[in-house]
Amino acid sequence: MATLTVEDDRRQVVIMGAGPAGLTAAYELMKHEIPITVVERDIGYVGGLARTVEHKGYRFDIGGHRFFSKNQEVEDLWTEILGAEMLTRDRLSRIYYRGRFFAYPLKAFNALWNLGLIEATRCMASYSRARLFPIRNPRSFEDWVRNQFGWRLYSIFFKTYTEKVWGIPTTELSADWAAQRIKSLDMWLLVKSMLLPHSKPTHRDDIVTTLIDSFRYPRLGPGQMWERVAEICKEKGQPVMFGQAVEKIKHDRGRVRSVTTRSTSGEVTEHAGTDFLSSIPMRQLIARLQPPPPDAVQKAANSLSYRDFISVALMIDRADVFPDNWIYIHDPSVRVGRIQNFKNWSPAMVPDQAKTCLGLEYFCFEGDGMWTSDDATLIKLATSELAQLGICTQDQVFDGVVVRQPKAYPVYDDSYQAHVDVVRDYLRTQLTNLHLIGRNGMHKYNNQDHSMMTALLVAKNIATGSSYDPWNVNAEAVYHEDVHVGEKDATGRQVPQRLAG
Repeated sequence: MATLTVEDDRRQVVIMGAGPAGLTAAYELMKHEIPITVVERDIGYVGGLARTVEHKGYRFDIGGHRFFSKNQEVEDLWTEILGAEMLTRDRLSRIYYRGRFFAYPLKAFNALWNLGLIEATRCMASYSRARLFPIRNPRSFEDWVRNQFGWRLYSIFFKTYTEKVWGIPTTELSADWAAQRIKSLDMWLLVKSMLLPHSKPTHRDDIVTTLIDSFRYPRLGPGQMWERVAEICKEKGQPVMFGQAVEKIKHDRGRVRSVTTRSTSGEVTEHAGTDFLSSIPMRQLIARLQPPPPDAVQKAANSLSYRDFISVALMIDRADVFPDNWIYIHDPSVRVGRIQNFKNWSPAMVPDQAKTCLGLEYFCFEGDGMWTSDDATLIKLATSELAQLGICTQDQVFDGVVVRQPKAYPVYDDSYQAHVDVVRDYLRTQLTNLHLIGRNGMHKYNNQDHSMMTALLVAKNIATGSSYDPWNVNAEAVYHEDVHVGEKDATGRQVPQRLAG
C-alpha cells in the first residue's frame, strides 16, 4: 500500500470528490497556496452531477445545468475560470401535457389556447371552489396544492410531474414541503405573469430562479467548467487523482488523520492530511470511518435516502426537433419526466448541426426495475416514448447511450433532519478537521451555485481562519457571513417530506 504522508507543521487538505463543491474548494485553496489532494472515484470525468459526457462527438449533461446565481461572487468565479467560453443563452422551456405545449412561465393566451375555453373555465371554477371551500388543516401535498390552485390545475401542473420525480404519491408528501417549495408560485404571481409578461424584478435578489429568462452556459457544457479547474490543478502540480474510491477514513484523538483509497486496478493508497473535505454522500462517509462512530451515528446515516436518476441520450437525424432548452413532461402516459435539447443549450454540444441530441430523464430508485434494465431496453423505451409524444419518429433515432447517476437527489423523510443533526453534531464535536460540502456531502438539495458557495466558505475558513458557517448557505440566502436560516431547518431548496404517521 502506497502512503502519502504530510509533515505535522505543514497544511495539506484532502478533498473527497471532484464535483462542483470539491473542485471549487480546490480552486480557492490553491489561490492561498495550500497543498491539496483531490480524490475522485470516476476514472475520467470531473463535475459529478454537473459533468458533461461525450459520446462520438455528442456532448450532454446529466440533467441540465443553468449557470445563474443570486451571488455575485459565484458569477465572478465562473467568469474567472472560463471567460469568453461562457455563453449567454435565452431560456425557453415548456410543459408538455396530453399533446399540448404550455409555455413556462405560463402565458395567458398560450394557456387558454391549449386548455381550451371549456377546460380553462373549469380550471377557474375549480380554483374558485377551492378558495371558497378549502380543505381544513391540509396535511398532504395534494391537500395544500388543491387549496391554492384547485383540483384541475393541480392535476395538470403538479401531480404527475411531482410523482415522477420523487416516486412518492402526492397524498403521502407533506403539506409543509408543498408550502415551502411552491411559496413563490401563488395564484397572484401566476396571474400577474400571465397578464404582465414584460414585468420584471428590478433587483437580482428578487428574481425567482426557476423563472429567469436567460442564463449563462459553458460552450461545451457544464463539465467544461470543472474540466478547466482540473487542468489548473494539474498545471499547479496537484492533479486530480482519478479512479480512487474512498475505502477508509482513519481518525484518532478527535481528528481525521488519513483517507485510504482503492484504484480501479486494486492499488491502495493512504492520503495523509491536516484538513479533510467531503462531498461524497453523507451515508457513505459515515460508513467509511475507522474506527466506526457510535451506533446512533451509524443508524442516523443509514436512515438517509436518495432519489436516483437515469439519462438516456438519443441522437436524432433531424436538425430541429423542438425549440426549447428543455421540456417538462407532465403527461402521465409516459415515464420520462423531462427532455433536454442540448443543441439549444449550445450549438457546440453536437458535432453536426444537421443532427440533434436529446436527453430523456428518468427518475428512479437504485435497484428498482428501471435502474436494473439493460441499456438496450432503456434506449428502446426512450425511443418509443419520443414517438408516442410526437416529438420524432422511431426511425429518426440512430444512436443512444445511457448514464446512470446514483444518489442524484437527497430525499427527506419525516425524520431526516434529526438524522442529519446527529451526524453533524458528531462530526462537529468529535472530528473537528472533517468538513462537509456540497449537495450529497451535506445532504442538502442545493443547486450548483449553492454547493460551490459551501465549498468556498469552508476553504476560506481553512485558509484565513474565518468562521463562516456553510450550513447557512441555502436556496433563499445571499450567502453573507451574517445570513440567518429558519429555525425549523436549513435545507434551503426543499425536497419531499413524507407525512408523519
